[in-house]
Amino acid sequence: MFSLSRKWQLWAVLSVIALSGCQTATVTPAPVPEEIKPVVYTIKKGQHDSNAPFQIRNVSSLKFEATFNASAMYETAVKENQADINKLYGVADCHTDHHTNSVRFGWRWFNDQLEIHAYTYRNKERQSKLLGVVELNKTYTYEIVLADNKYIFKLNGETVELPRNCNGKGEGYQLYPYFGGDEVAPHDVTIAIRELES
Repeated sequence: MFSLSRKWQLWAVLSVIALSGCQTATVTPAPVPEEIKPVVYTIKKGQHDSNAPFQIRNVSSLKFEATFNASAMYETAVKENQADINKLYGVADCHTDHHTNSVRFGWRWFNDQLEIHAYTYRNKERQSKLLGVVELNKTYTYEIVLADNKYIFKLNGETVELPRNCNGKGEGYQLYPYFGGDEVAPHDVTIAIRELES
């Protein structure tokens, strides 16, 4: 008859033998999705836009990161045009063209700083409100919510609302970076934008 300690020793030996006969399974980890890289839009000197592709959008919100560099600093040929608001990113709305109904962020180099504005057309009437100031070479998160009868703009903890001409999802086309106003870009302007899940 085995003693208790002898039984444990025998069990340990049998366990090792049993384990040595087991097959080793190779586990392949699930692939990690690649991070979506920012798209760099370039508005060439003498142009208004970046020749980005036409794209239909159907969204209830639009959230993205944007980074401006030193090319966002400029001086207009006509002094009064320095106050004009350039466009960053947004969508046409209410099944119309963007000069009838649209929503986007605007930007301008004004008083030696980069201002960001809420910018809309509502039934062909243009409206804008200053949202804040951002630094060059620093990435910020921008968000537009298309709510019933209003647009909600969010940046750096600040929120601005402007009236909207329709309800439900925004149905229209993508609006990309645009310089002007009246004047064209005085030099190449580059802006990096990366859409985020909202």
